[in-house]
Amino acid sequence: MSSNNASASSKSLRVAVVGATGAVGREMVKVLHDRNFPVAELGLFASERSAGKVQETPYGALTLKAFDAAVVKGYDVALLAVSGDFAKAHAKDLASAGALVIDNSSAFRYDADIPLIVPEINAHVFREAYAAGSRLIANPNCTTAIAVVALGPLHKAFGIKRAIVSTYQATSGAGAEGMAELEEQTRNQLDGKPVTNSVFRHPIPFNLIPQIDAFQENGYTKEEMKVTWETRKIMEVPDLLVSCTAVRIPTYRAHSEAITLETIQPVTPDAARAVLADAAGVKVVDDPANGAYPMPLNATGQYDVEVGRIRSNLVFGDHGLDLFVCGDQLLKGAALNAVQIAELAL
Repeated sequence: MSSNNASASSKSLRVAVVGATGAVGREMVKVLHDRNFPVAELGLFASERSAGKVQETPYGALTLKAFDAAVVKGYDVALLAVSGDFAKAHAKDLASAGALVIDNSSAFRYDADIPLIVPEINAHVFREAYAAGSRLIANPNCTTAIAVVALGPLHKAFGIKRAIVSTYQATSGAGAEGMAELEEQTRNQLDGKPVTNSVFRHPIPFNLIPQIDAFQENGYTKEEMKVTWETRKIMEVPDLLVSCTAVRIPTYRAHSEAITLETIQPVTPDAARAVLADAAGVKVVDDPANGAYPMPLNATGQYDVEVGRIRSNLVFGDHGLDLFVCGDQLLKGAALNAVQIAELAL
């Protein structure tokens, strides 16, 4: 069931995209245009070295401006596609001036007083906070956002007791540099040239790397713990049992996840399919006999999260479910989700 575009609104807003030259920033501009967000003026902000350059956008050729907090404060909406340190330095200041600030970094995701929003799952949290005057909103980790679009409706219908997640994450999760390293080093491998790595800890062509981000004291990586922490916050189940193993794979775009669930209520694959078929932001792709299941190749560039391979889990029986999900981490995992949050304020 597809997400709706921005509803008709009498509002026309000044929108700033900060970090406009990066992969997520560029996608934010495309999504604003594709969803008919009521943009009165679009400001593209980047580093000093990019200032003055012209960037082609669906709105035409726009000149990049150096970030200036005093200028960005004049905008109604600020979409931040920047580092956590940059967000910590500026986001609260921008929000206190009245702008709706949606931050794509991890800087504020775990602050109890800052909403962490996936609109299909917890839009009510945004509305309550916004009505109370909150103007700083955190955008979740890409892996978490893709997972909870599927987990939220299943939790509402059957209750989730525990979830075990294994991810297969594309190189673009490490930015344009990650994609470039995959392409260049794959060519080197095929040409018999030395294969080196700088973005990833090990060479990525024809390989899998079971490490994304730094290892923590408990043996999990920070990326894996983000899935646990953020899923609990978004789904409003602070003690939900979630374990994740995050793996980098040699694809360009779209993250995939194998998810095993133990449910509180009995569940069948057909009942789960029915719930997911009616869920916002989900596309059920589940006809294995005809080779139809979620894949990065098909999910790339799509707004919806694909869900398939839905089956009873052999360990948990009639209280268990296995599924495979795939979503574009630059869209639902980042840019699309940010714009959907902004739409909640219309």
